[in-house]
Amino acid sequence: MSAAAVHRSHEGADGRPLVVTLALDEASQARLDDLRRAHFPADRNHLPAHVTLFHALPSAGAHRVQELLAEHAESTAAFEVRVGEVLRLGRGTALRLASRDLDALHARLLARLRSELGDESLTAQDRQRLRAHVTVQNKVDPVRARALADRLEVEVAPWTARAAALEVWRYDGGPWEPVETLPLR
Repeated sequence: MSAAAVHRSHEGADGRPLVVTLALDEASQARLDDLRRAHFPADRNHLPAHVTLFHALPSAGAHRVQELLAEHAESTAAFEVRVGEVLRLGRGTALRLASRDLDALHARLLARLRSELGDESLTAQDRQRLRAHVTVQNKVDPVRARALADRLEVEVAPWTARAAALEVWRYDGGPWEPVETLPLR
C-alpha cells in the first residue's frame, strides 16, 4: 500500500491524519536540511529533514493525541541522540538516530496511544518498534543511492544531536501543515 493510501485509510474527522516528529537542535536540523536539499529529488522535496515517530494518527482523535503528546513533552527532559550511521534504503539513503531515551519515549507514547485510541486505530507502521532515521535521499535509481551511501559513510562523521521538541503535523498529500510544537522539558 502506498504512503498516500495508508494516510487515506487513517483519515479522521477532517480527513487529514496527524504526523508526529521529533525536533532536533537548530545546528543538527540545519545540517540535515542541507543534506536533504542536496540529495533529495527537488520535485519531491516538500518537507524539511525530519524524524518521524508516528506516520498517520487518525485526526478523529486529534485533540486527545495532542493532549497525550503535551503531557509526555512536559515530563520528558531534552536528551541526546546519536546521528550518523548510514542506512541504505534501496532507492534512497538515510541517517540512523540512536538513543535509548528516544526509544523509551516512543515506547511510552505508543503504549498510551494504543490504550487511548485502540490498536486498530494505529497503522501497522505506527504499531512497530521505532527505527529512527532521517531520510536524506529517496525515490532515486539504486545505483545513485548506493553511491551516496558510500560517500556519506566516508564524509559524514557521526555526531550528537539534542532532541528538543515533539512536532505535530497534518498530512495533506504533499507538504505537511504544522499544527503544534511541544518543547521537551
